[in-house]
Amino acid sequence: MKRLFWFVLIGLVLCGLVLAGCGPTTAKVRIATDATWPPFESVNEQTKDIEGFDIDLMTAIAERAGLEIEFVNVAWDPLLAGMAQCQYDAAISAMTITEERKEQFLFSDPYFYAGQIVTVHIDNTEIASKYDLSGKVIGAQIGTTGSFEVEKIGGATLKTYDDIGLAMQDLMNRQIDAVVADNPLALGYVGENPDKLKTVGEVFTDENYGIAVCKTNTDLVEKINAGLKAVKDEGLIEQFVEKWLK
Repeated sequence: MKRLFWFVLIGLVLCGLVLAGCGPTTAKVRIATDATWPPFESVNEQTKDIEGFDIDLMTAIAERAGLEIEFVNVAWDPLLAGMAQCQYDAAISAMTITEERKEQFLFSDPYFYAGQIVTVHIDNTEIASKYDLSGKVIGAQIGTTGSFEVEKIGGATLKTYDDIGLAMQDLMNRQIDAVVADNPLALGYVGENPDKLKTVGEVFTDENYGIAVCKTNTDLVEKINAGLKAVKDEGLIEQFVEKWLK
């Protein structure tokens, strides 16, 4: 009986030493992204990996902030709802910082300037800018700044899509008259389909992209901002622009 007692005691001591040596494990930070928004985030058809400007940026930020991250591909509307309910720790998805969104979650410092622009079929001669959209059917991704801007245009009919690529496809097939979307995205689609698409007019909004963070996690947003500052100081933003946007 005494021998058994000592075996148990020694076992407990050894277990304690092992656990103490291991230390606490670092939880992964779950980063939501809607991977239907090239060149900022999309799924590589060959590797099936999520890639893009935002993915490279967030990965670099995490390395400099000492964060272990995993990306979660989720549609835009569920992404916004999930962030408001802190189902995800953070989200990077070419997301414009707005006052309404700031009521639902925190934002990092801005990392990219963008704005809305009109895309039409290459043969379209009726639409030269956003001021020609009244009476037209305009496509935009649901819940985006583009859709909000179309709603402001009197006489325009908004058709929303879960995936901006579907809107561009309908435009190429002449099923809608125009698409309103972020200018880097629009230029990417025009670059891939120069015989079918063109942008018209000027960029007509001033927007900044930011990384959304669960509203209760102020510590995380501070770490992300520190990592973002380091990335900016190293000139990596310019490198990512060169890689993905040019």
